[in-house]
Amino acid sequence: MVSTQELNFLTALLPLVMIIFLITIGVILLNQHFRKNLIRQKLKQEELKNQYQHEMLRSSIDTQEQERKRIARDLHDEIGATLSITRMQLIQLEEKKDKISSAIYNVRLLTESALASLRRISHELMPPELEMFGIIKTLESVANRVNMIDGIQVCIDHEELPPLAWEVQLGLYRICLELMNNTIKHARASEIKIEINSSPVELTMIYNDNGHGLFDTSVNFGVGLKSLEARTNSLLGNITYQSDKTGFSARLNIPIVS
Repeated sequence: MVSTQELNFLTALLPLVMIIFLITIGVILLNQHFRKNLIRQKLKQEELKNQYQHEMLRSSIDTQEQERKRIARDLHDEIGATLSITRMQLIQLEEKKDKISSAIYNVRLLTESALASLRRISHELMPPELEMFGIIKTLESVANRVNMIDGIQVCIDHEELPPLAWEVQLGLYRICLELMNNTIKHARASEIKIEINSSPVELTMIYNDNGHGLFDTSVNFGVGLKSLEARTNSLLGNITYQSDKTGFSARLNIPIVS
């Protein structure tokens, strides 16, 4: 039988054991709490880092677009005006039919060629239709110009879209042009189809061509791919690709912020 002395020892030891047990539980709980706080802090830091990177990317693209807009305006307002005046003066001189009219005629042709190039560059930098008519009309205008090229047809299929922010329209325009440019240059396709639709919360663009695929031209397409992904990331969207010998497709999803 357990002696009275042993019983008293156990009775005295039990509170100490309980205290040690409670301290151990407390240390474990504090350690878990510390780990959770550490994980939360790391997640918050990662979220802030991602948010900062997104803001930097968005700011960089916005700056590029503002610079494009400024250059397009300067080309149109300054160089375009100067060339137009020069052209009119050349026409007036040419009408005098003197000995130098042939040379003036050639200079006028060069001036008109420069004006045409100027309009094209200015349009590519910042398409005026986008501000005036919106993304669908602008893409349809691009499709009409591409359809004038023998051997390739572009079809724009869309439903009625809600009002879209300017940066969404501009981003979608740039992405579609980059995709069409790659198809025309590399894919040897005869058809391009672009479908654009939306839900209350998301805009979706599906791009398809019937070429031989684009990933064989990895160097050239790689640069364009990074540009597409940068623009998509700046709009908080995502883009996926499929490419094989039967064609190339891309699916773009962009959230609609009300």
